[in-house]
Amino acid sequence: MSKSIKKRPFIHPEGWKFATIFFIVSALTSMLWLPLAIFGFLLTFFTLWFFRDPERNIPQDQNLVISSADGKVCLIDEAYPPEELSMDTAKMKRICVFMNVFNVHVNRSPVLGQAERIVYKKGKFLNASLDKASDKNERSSLVISTESGTKIIVVQIAGLIARRILSFISQDQLLVQGERFGLIRFGSRVDIYMPLDAETKCKVGDKVTAGESILALLK
Repeated sequence: MSKSIKKRPFIHPEGWKFATIFFIVSALTSMLWLPLAIFGFLLTFFTLWFFRDPERNIPQDQNLVISSADGKVCLIDEAYPPEELSMDTAKMKRICVFMNVFNVHVNRSPVLGQAERIVYKKGKFLNASLDKASDKNERSSLVISTESGTKIIVVQIAGLIARRILSFISQDQLLVQGERFGLIRFGSRVDIYMPLDAETKCKVGDKVTAGESILALLK
């Protein structure tokens, strides 16, 4: 299976919508109170920076599980897949990456495979760094089936500030390793589930980069 990844503008289109609103409001406010307008312009630039979407040097290796998110590895454990997937499976290895507001928030596919299922579930907006966020928070689960039949699950979890999870793909779509598949606005977390025998290549506290950093090696 092969498929090229199209290059995109450095700023994701989602960012321009918010930045335009902030800029217009700031321009109008400048005629009333300059300090508030200056704050608004700074917020405009921060919004553009938050929605940056840089290109990445993606390792093309079907045995590797690469990070789906920029951020810090906050948890490595064994857990059952999200209940809404109704998967008849035992516990899987789970590697969780927490994204703060300063990280790139575009998420990428950890492996090459087919988007077998996409399931969204409403929930709370607890701090995404908490363990219970995986069960309690609003989330979107993506099941990817590799050529060998291995199931990899990527769960986008909304955080304390995040209020919307966006998906760029559709069910049954072929995903190239490192391909953009979604985005979470303003601070969040991504959990990646894989077989228990996958060899972990990271540790809690590691800073990782979406599409580049290696999290695990599949057997």
